[in-house]
Amino acid sequence: MLSRLYAWLDSRLKLEPVKETLLDEPIPGGASWIYVFGSATLFLFFLQAITGMFLAVYYAPTPDHAYDSIRYIETQVLFGPFVRGLHHWGASAMVVAIGLHMLQVFLYGAYKPPRELMWMVGVLLLLLTMGFAFTGYLLPWDQNAYWATQVGINMVGSVPFVGTFLVKVMRGGDTLGALTLSRFFAVHILFLPAAIMMLIALHMFILRRVGPAGPWSKERAAQRREAFYPRQVFMDAVVMLGVFLVVVLLALLVPFPLADKVNPSDHNFIPVPEWYFLFYYQFLKYMEGPVLGPIATWVLPGAFIALLLALPFLDPHHEREPASRPLVIGVGTVFLVGVFVLIGLSVRDLQAMKRTDPAVVSGRALYERFGCMGCHRIHGEGGAVGPDLSYVGDQRDRDWLIKHFRDPQSTSPGSIMPKFPLNEQELNDLTAYMLSLKKRV
Repeated sequence: MLSRLYAWLDSRLKLEPVKETLLDEPIPGGASWIYVFGSATLFLFFLQAITGMFLAVYYAPTPDHAYDSIRYIETQVLFGPFVRGLHHWGASAMVVAIGLHMLQVFLYGAYKPPRELMWMVGVLLLLLTMGFAFTGYLLPWDQNAYWATQVGINMVGSVPFVGTFLVKVMRGGDTLGALTLSRFFAVHILFLPAAIMMLIALHMFILRRVGPAGPWSKERAAQRREAFYPRQVFMDAVVMLGVFLVVVLLALLVPFPLADKVNPSDHNFIPVPEWYFLFYYQFLKYMEGPVLGPIATWVLPGAFIALLLALPFLDPHHEREPASRPLVIGVGTVFLVGVFVLIGLSVRDLQAMKRTDPAVVSGRALYERFGCMGCHRIHGEGGAVGPDLSYVGDQRDRDWLIKHFRDPQSTSPGSIMPKFPLNEQELNDLTAYMLSLKKRV
């Protein structure tokens, strides 16, 4: 049946040449698990595109409604938290996948002639991926997103001559506000996807023209040549499925909570970037001041990007074995070790930092404002009319608490607790405070 359908389509669409181009291309040295990262990255891009489209159905890119729309997705939309979790953890997985793909190409010397253009396009794809992460981070419009973006935009402002202009373009004015959010949203869902799809197409076109590089050993590459289908397709599919299952588990088991809604007057808030920006976040701590600051914010990043783009021309010899490239491999190793050391130091500092969830602080203020301590006791303070709340976080879950605050009678028939006029944010903040009351936090 399938063969007859394929024959019918082939007679109309001439699919056989397409099949030969996509599936029958020979791989020097044969199929290998080390070649799966490019396909995994492509799969994760499509996962981001699909989940992003569903999120965009409910998202409102305005300062008045952005935060509430994310909260609505989290609390009211069927499968909303799951889809948002897929999108969040899919972004992290895509950064890992493209990083491993670039590392494999670097280690195998696959950037060397005649594949210089393919490497340069890959570098641009890496930069666009980081651009996706940066522009998407602002969209929830919570405190962390606002202040982290503020830091990033201020760094762009340190670039000489064009910094002020670039900042105004990114902000859409003198302050981070409605036009900033609108522009970041447009760039995130329109400009960057269009750019990345064009570069993916160019990347694949170049790959088809120059062919896969294969192993770095010429002898091993010459021993055999194997078509992309079926073994490499099978390996790619297995890895895609594995990556998808990992992202699904993270989306189900590791929630991505919102901080409080944006408060531009709260200059004491300390934003924490995503893990893939932590090394740079830590590096900036050691490069403060009028001299070192600009070096860290634009000189070194600009030089690093330039070196990546120029690598095929700085290392133009055809030898691809790592042993024949000690300087390049050594510099790359030092860089990677430095990145992981900085990430480790940043994680250590963040764990040592005493941080209180802003939602918990707001919830505690609501508890005091509504006079809840007149009826309830927490660690010996307050009345004894209602239940003791000292360890309520161990006894009740989030759904029960929200239902109780909306209508006390629905969970505790006969309760004398009144219905308080709580909006959605206040409801979630008060719940966060109750959940923080545990024996062990």
